[in-house]
Amino acid sequence: MSIWEVFLAFVLVVLMLVALLANVLVLMCFLYSADIRKQVPGLFILNLTFCNLLMTVLNMPLTLAGIIYKSQPAGDQICHAVGFLETFLTTNSMLSMAALSIDRWIAVVFPLSYHSKMRYRDAALILSYTWLHSMSFPIVAASLSWVGFHHLYASCTLYNKRPEDRTQFVVFTVVFHTLSFLLSLLVLCFTYLKVLKVARSHCKRIDVITMQTLVLLVDIHPSVRERCLEEQKRRRQRATKKISTFIGTFILCFAPYVITRLVEMSSVAHISSHWGIVSKCLAYSKVVSDPFVYSLLRHQYKKTWQELTNRLLKRSSINSSALASEPPRQDVPQLSE
Repeated sequence: MSIWEVFLAFVLVVLMLVALLANVLVLMCFLYSADIRKQVPGLFILNLTFCNLLMTVLNMPLTLAGIIYKSQPAGDQICHAVGFLETFLTTNSMLSMAALSIDRWIAVVFPLSYHSKMRYRDAALILSYTWLHSMSFPIVAASLSWVGFHHLYASCTLYNKRPEDRTQFVVFTVVFHTLSFLLSLLVLCFTYLKVLKVARSHCKRIDVITMQTLVLLVDIHPSVRERCLEEQKRRRQRATKKISTFIGTFILCFAPYVITRLVEMSSVAHISSHWGIVSKCLAYSKVVSDPFVYSLLRHQYKKTWQELTNRLLKRSSINSSALASEPPRQDVPQLSE
């Protein structure tokens, strides 16, 4: 192995560990908090978390083995099954992010009718569609034997070994990325830009009220006035930062891999195996960022995992104090028969 391959393997191991811990923590928060379970977006986050966990446990280790051994790490049947899962899980996670953006759009743009438009039944229907949509592409690929080990990405994924099927495979891949990556990106951009527009209009109203209040309060201390203006500035930037994070992480993680797949099939330029693996690792990094972007950094999840941590620490401290306060046992002399 070259130094570059050792570095990529190390990065992938770090991604696996962080993804496993972060997604397990999201799952624990969902099981622990009844308030999170009551919310409709919790179903989408739960589905996204399961996809991320399966990707971490099944796909990423085989890619790591592919980087180390530079060959197919398992038998054909296992590789086909993992490639099938990779196509399904990637599409399902993309559509889950799109579903979360639709939920936020309805909640912000139509707040009064949110509970009637987005119920558990509606969320279940959306999840059913995402599963059917995500399952259709790997079923077609598996039936046409377009799943296998791809040396360029060191992973089991969509791959065509027969030259006579090249045109059909190119059409299939373009349609697949259009109805998974591009469709999800368009939904994310449309919904979150609408949310940003509403958030900015609300900020403008609050800013007008704040400025009128500051004008009326003549005797207000200058430091208080400065704090109000700073909070006003932070309020305007908060929504922009959040929406930029949602859309930016999606593009940064998935776009390099999708573009690489399309360029690879067009034969316009030669793609090195190092870049192929880097683009694959970038796609895997979305599994790491999702728990923080959609869950753990939110106030409710943060409060829940802090309560879980405090509960575990208190339990361990109680056990240790009980062991420390327990009097030492004295050996009782045994009577000989």
